[in-house]
Order: sequence, then structure tokens, then C-alpha cells
Amino acid sequence: MKKLIMDGPRKSRIIDVDVPKINDNQILVKVKYTGMCHSEWYPWTVAVPGQEFGHEAMGYIADVGRNVKGFKIGDRVTGLGGGGYREYIVMEPEKTMLVPENIKDEDAIVEPLGCLMSAGTRMMPKLLDDEIAVVGTGYMGLGMISMFRAMGYGKIVAVDLREEARENALKYGADEAYHPDELKSYYYLNWQNWDSPDLKRDGHKTDIFHMGFQNVMEFAGTPDGLNLAAEMNCAHGRLGIGGFHNEALRTVDFKLWNMKALDIVNCHERRIDFETELCRRGLDLISKGIWKFTGATNSIYSLEEFDKAQEDMENHTNNFIKGAVKCDE
Repeated sequence: MKKLIMDGPRKSRIIDVDVPKINDNQILVKVKYTGMCHSEWYPWTVAVPGQEFGHEAMGYIADVGRNVKGFKIGDRVTGLGGGGYREYIVMEPEKTMLVPENIKDEDAIVEPLGCLMSAGTRMMPKLLDDEIAVVGTGYMGLGMISMFRAMGYGKIVAVDLREEARENALKYGADEAYHPDELKSYYYLNWQNWDSPDLKRDGHKTDIFHMGFQNVMEFAGTPDGLNLAAEMNCAHGRLGIGGFHNEALRTVDFKLWNMKALDIVNCHERRIDFETELCRRGLDLISKGIWKFTGATNSIYSLEEFDKAQEDMENHTNNFIKGAVKCDE
């Protein structure tokens, strides 16, 4: 079978290896699509020979271990684990789920849906019709906007540098979308518009509880995006961090964060069993039409085009939202 490995930074190649063997408690899956995750973009730029990527697979069952229940050959499945950029993977049944019939293959790549569900569990509205801002409207930001709409948030304000990303945000449920330079003056609270921060308990000249947003979700994954998200919080606001900040350390204005008395919420999930359940719930919500998040995987590539795919993701080529690599050709 074909398998993708790295030759070095920004350069991959395809090798031939044996189809993996399964034991009595495993499932062999013929991969159709492996979704591209931006968390792997930076590692791709500094990759070492032999390194492998891919963790967002969906496909069809090719073989089932004799002790496995609830699955059969030919079933369409997705889940967590098993690898990705190769023709066949081994999956564990407890981390595998059937794809509902009314969900298209490219919308059934479930691992990022589980990540979005994780953010949703941590950023529930405190009251129906609460306002929220989302900074960064790539694939994850769009998924978050559409989920926040389903969760009962009121006005959703999106922020992104790219015009096409802002247009996408409006299509997926945002009420307003802005370039950072176009934000209304009362949509943020920072040292420039906070008149005389007070520690004497005599009261603030600025209405610090209505400058900015009580809830802000960051999915930019960049230093500027993270800092802007914090500036868009009002005092005693809640900042959800969903961007994957893995290419360098971050420097933030913690004096401002401290002064605002922010609640900082890390929206990532590392409990595999819990994330598996989040994946199941996400698929179910999409299947029922409650979570209207489909059609965002808009760039499909072959295994041989993997490096081009990474470059397109890097440069947002042709309104790149999310890419998937087709592994069964």
C-alpha cells in the first residue's frame, strides 16, 4: 500500500509498505480521506526524514477482528487514532464510529469536530442570547460560529484579516464580520481606550463592563490574534483559547489580562474517551441538522499533492478553508 513520509522540511514522498495486520480486537480501514489539520503545518515546515503526519481519517472497513461487535466489512467509519496519510489504517473499535447516511464523506472527518465540541462544552452561554466574538475564521472558527449559533448565542461578531474569511463567517452564522482595523471602538478594551485604570476602588471612568465582549473565542493561532482576542474582552470577561499555538512561545500583555480579571479557558481536550464521545455527539448533531456545519472541506488533494496542499493551506489559496487528502486512489 501507499504511505506518505517526510524527506525533510516541506518535502514528502510516497513509499510502498505492507498492508497492516489486525488482531481479533481491531478494525482495518481503507482510508478515503485524511483531513489536513493546521496543527501539523508548522511541524511539516521543520520535518525530519521519516516523520509521519495525519490524524483525521475516514474511510470504509476492509476487515474486522473476530471479537469486534457492531461493525462489518463495507461500513463507512471515522474516529480517532490509526494514523492517516496511507491507504490502510488499523483502528480500535472503541474509538471508531459509523458515519450517518445523510453526512457526506468530506463532512464526516470527525476528529476536528470533536475538538470543536470540546470548545463548545467549555464556552457555553451563561444566558441565552449572550453576545460572543470569534477571532480567526478559518475552518475551526467557522465551525465554532455555526456551533455557537446552535447553542443559543445571540449576536456573533467575527474578526479576520482576510476578506474571504469574513465572508465565510457571515455564511456560517456570524452577524457581523470585521478586519481588526475596522473594529468599532466599543468592541475592545485596551490601554488606549481605558481611561485611568483604577486600583483604589474609587470606580473607573470607563464602562469597563460594556467595552468589549463578555465572551471571546480565539481560533487564529497567531500571536496577534491571541492578543486581539484578549483586548476584545470586557472586564471579568471569558477568553476561550482554541488556536493551536505550537510554532513558538507566546508573549501576551498579562498586565492587561490581569487588570481585566479575565477567565482564561483552554479549549483543547486530551482525554481520549471523552473526545470520542464528543465526536459521536458532533456527528449526531450534524446528522439531525442542529449543528449546520457542512461544506467547509473545499480543497481535495492526492497523496502526491500533499506538499502543495500544505502550501495552499499556508497561503489560503483559492479561499482554502479545509483540505483533505484522498488516500484511496
